Amino acid sequence: MLIGLIRHGLTDWNAIGKIQGQSDIPLNDEGRMQAAMLADRLLQEPYRWDYCITSNLSRAAETGKIIADKLNVPLLDPDHRIRERAYGQVEGLTAAEREEKWGKDWSQLSLGQETDEELQARALAFMEDISAQHPNRNILVISHGGFLAQLYTVFYKDKYSERIGNLSLTILEKKEQEWNPILYNCTRHILQNQR
Repeated sequence: MLIGLIRHGLTDWNAIGKIQGQSDIPLNDEGRMQAAMLADRLLQEPYRWDYCITSNLSRAAETGKIIADKLNVPLLDPDHRIRERAYGQVEGLTAAEREEKWGKDWSQLSLGQETDEELQARALAFMEDISAQHPNRNILVISHGGFLAQLYTVFYKDKYSERIGNLSLTILEKKEQEWNPILYNCTRHILQNQR
């Protein structure tokens, strides 16, 4: 079984550095183009995908629809467990605004944000369920940067810690109980189109 983990395409809030969290911010035109670039790449690669599933936030859902349509694979019902971390009072603020309001260590304060442990628990529950429901299938999962970073932390501790790029692709292969990384946080499809 392969799982292709994808962060949604760019939004206007991403572009200006605002934390989105569970605020339902749509893709912008660049994000739609990024989704099409990844779909084109996936058509050229040897892996074949059976299904696509997204979070229930519109930026992930639209990314998934663009990819699923181009690959001609079914789009499963959205799953709320793979939506972005809830950031509470921090949502909608830039780094400068967060620091001005609460200081550099704002992330250590209790501002209504979902904890790492809560996010990791729902990430693991999703991965266990999806692999139990579709054990011999290859599934594309369109989610969010904060969610994916915590999932990788659970699986690989501090081995992977770089920022998860918009429309990045990570491919994990399940062998017995282990999820082995084949590809991590790759944005080659975007970089090639920027030349």
